[in-house]
Amino acid sequence: MVDIKGFFDAAIGAVGDIAHTVKTLADAGILSPGLVVEAPLIGVAAAKWGVGPAGAYAIGASTHPDRVAVIDEGGPLTYGDVHRRSNALANALGARGVKAGAKVAIMCRNHRGFVDASVAVSKLGADLVYLNTGFAAPQLADVSKREDVAALIYDTEFTDLLSGVTGLPRVSDVELEDLIADEANTREPPSPGRNSRVIILTSGTTGTPKGASRGSQGGIQGAVALLSRIPLHAGDTTFIAAPLFHSWGFSHFLSGAALGATIILRRHFDPEATLVAIAEHQARVLVVVPVMMQRLLHLPAATRAAIATPSLEVVAASGSALPGPLANEFMDAFGDVIYNLYGSTEVAVATVASPDQLRAAPGTAGSPPRGTTVKILDADGNELPVGETGRIFVGNDLLFEGYTGGGNKQTIGGLMSSGDVGHFDESGLLFVEGRDDEMIVSGGENVFPAEVEDLLAGHDAISEAAVIGVDDEKFGQRLKAFVVLDDGARLTADQVKDYVKANLARYKIPREVEFLAALPRNTTGKVLKRELRDRQAQGD
Repeated sequence: MVDIKGFFDAAIGAVGDIAHTVKTLADAGILSPGLVVEAPLIGVAAAKWGVGPAGAYAIGASTHPDRVAVIDEGGPLTYGDVHRRSNALANALGARGVKAGAKVAIMCRNHRGFVDASVAVSKLGADLVYLNTGFAAPQLADVSKREDVAALIYDTEFTDLLSGVTGLPRVSDVELEDLIADEANTREPPSPGRNSRVIILTSGTTGTPKGASRGSQGGIQGAVALLSRIPLHAGDTTFIAAPLFHSWGFSHFLSGAALGATIILRRHFDPEATLVAIAEHQARVLVVVPVMMQRLLHLPAATRAAIATPSLEVVAASGSALPGPLANEFMDAFGDVIYNLYGSTEVAVATVASPDQLRAAPGTAGSPPRGTTVKILDADGNELPVGETGRIFVGNDLLFEGYTGGGNKQTIGGLMSSGDVGHFDESGLLFVEGRDDEMIVSGGENVFPAEVEDLLAGHDAISEAAVIGVDDEKFGQRLKAFVVLDDGARLTADQVKDYVKANLARYKIPREVEFLAALPRNTTGKVLKRELRDRQAQGD
C-alpha cells in the first residue's frame, strides 16, 4: 500500500528545503538580477573546474575580474590576478610531474601563496593536503608519508621542520613567486577530468593527527548551512585571522570566494594590527578562533578606543571552546557581533550560536541550522531527554568520508559522534560540557572539566584556565586546575578553590591548583591537555 502521507510529507519537506536554500542564497546576495547574465560564465567555469578552490576563483575571474580578491602584506590581488597566477603555477607544477589524483601538501601561513597554491593544485585535479603550521618535524614526516604526498609547497620559515619530508618536488613561497612571474605560462590548463579532494588534518591534541577527507559533494549544503546562520554577504570584506589550513579558516576561504568577497590575510596574528586593518579596509567580517578574541580584549583600552571599527558587524568564531564570560566581555567591547559555530573537522557544522542566544544563555553552542540533526545519546545509543548529559551525535550532508589512514567516527542511525558530551536546555540550545574522553568519576559523580573551566574564566582575576582529571586515593579521581592570572592580579590556590566551592558542587572543587604564565595551545587555540597531563605526570 502506498504511504500517501509519507509521500506528501517528503514532498513538502523537499519544497521547504528548496525554498530555504533560495531564500538563504538571495539574502546573501548570491541570487541577484545579474545572475541571469553571469549564469553562462559560471556554468562554463564550474563545469571545467568543479566547485572547489579552482572553480570558485575561476568563476570570480569570469564575472568580476577586477574586484579585489586578496589583500596581504604584498598588497591587493584581483580575481583576475589570482586566476592568471594560479594558471602559471599549475602549469609549472604540471611540468614537475604533478598529475590529477596526486596529493600535494601545502604548509603555508595566511598569505597569497596559500591561495595561489590551493587554486593551482585544484586546477590540476590533484588533492590538497593541508599541513598544520604548529606540527613538530616528526609529525610532518609521518603525515606526509602516510598520505603518500607527491609534492610539497611551503613557506621558507618551515624549511628545517620539513627536513624529514624527502624524495619529492618542493616549492618554497619564494620560488612560487618566480614560477608565477612567468607571464608566458598563464594559459589555462586543460580540464583535469576530476575534482580535487581536500584533506584537513585533525588537531592532534589527544594523539597523532588524522587526515579527514572531504569531497566537493557537500559544497552547496555547506554554504547554505553557514549562510543561513551567519549573515555573510556577497562582496563582503573579510579578515580571516583563523588559520587557513584549519577547517574553520578554510571554509571561509572557500565561501569568501563564492561570495566574491575581498579577504584580508596576515601571516601572523597581531591584535592591534588586526584592528588597524579592519578600520583601514572597512572590513565587515572577522573570522577568528576564541583565543584571538581574548588577545584583542587584552589590548589596552586606550588602544582599542583609538582604532574605530564601526564597519565590523560579524565576528565568526570557532575552532575551540568559547567560554561564556569571554563572549559577553567581547560583545560589551565590540557590540553584539559574535556568531559562534560548534562543529568539527569530521561533522562540519553542528550548531551556531547567534549574539542574542549568547546573551540569553552564556556558554551555549547554539542550535542546529536547517538540514542538520543533533541528538544527545546515552552509552547504548538511546536519545536522552532535555537536560540530561550524553554523547553528542550529528547528522547532515557534510559528514566527512572517513580518515585517510582508515577508520571513521562512530555512527548510530546515520548520526556521527562529535567526540563531545553535552545537553540541550528547554529552549533547544546545546551546551557542550567537554570531550567524551575527559569525563572523570569523582566519588561516584560524573564530572566534566569544561564546567569548572567556564566558571574560572569568569573570575575577575583569571585570564584563562584549564582543568584535567588526576588520580585520588579517596575519591578515585579529582580535578586539577591550571590557572593563568590577569596581569598584576594576585590569587592563591585556596582562593581559587573557595570560588569554585561557592558556585559548584563540592566534588567539582579542584584538589590542586597550579598557576602558569600561559596555557599550552595549538595554532587554532585549543588547549593541549596532553602537555598538561605530561606536566602532571612528571611532577608526581
